[in-house]
Amino acid sequence: MKRGFYVGRFQPYHNGHQAVLTELARTCDEIIIGVGSAQLSHTTENPYTAGERVLMITRALTGLGCPYYVIPIEDVQRNALWAAHVMSMTPPFDTCYSSNPLVVRLFCEAGVDVQSPAMYERDRHSGTEIRRRMLGGEEWEYLVPPAVVTVIREIDGVERLRQIARDDQ
Repeated sequence: MKRGFYVGRFQPYHNGHQAVLTELARTCDEIIIGVGSAQLSHTTENPYTAGERVLMITRALTGLGCPYYVIPIEDVQRNALWAAHVMSMTPPFDTCYSSNPLVVRLFCEAGVDVQSPAMYERDRHSGTEIRRRMLGGEEWEYLVPPAVVTVIREIDGVERLRQIARDDQ
């Protein structure tokens, strides 16, 4: 059985993440999805809670056709310990899938097989770009799965982002 691990902040979960996980579902028997920086929320870079991100992911992956686990993972303040921390919080896995240079380095140092999946239209499909569009009143909905649009509307996520980004002056 091949079990893969994929980690991200998912602020918010978007079509790029969906494309990677759809591809992983073709090659893995099970997928572990790590919701990184789980302790962070209500900031312009991390507006959504871990629970809200879990909801986005699980609703978007309905029908994936591959069993998956979504596990919130809080940061530790020592990068040298991070891979061990992740592995203590997840079921065992064979391969870590990431294109983040730090994640790749840390798991390689821990002796884990790491593969870097192709990024899907990275210039548009990034949480930073989606949050920028939300703040600017631009269209963003087409960059995320429809289920994520629904979750963000349910939690009033755009207004939350706009409110916390305001200057108190």
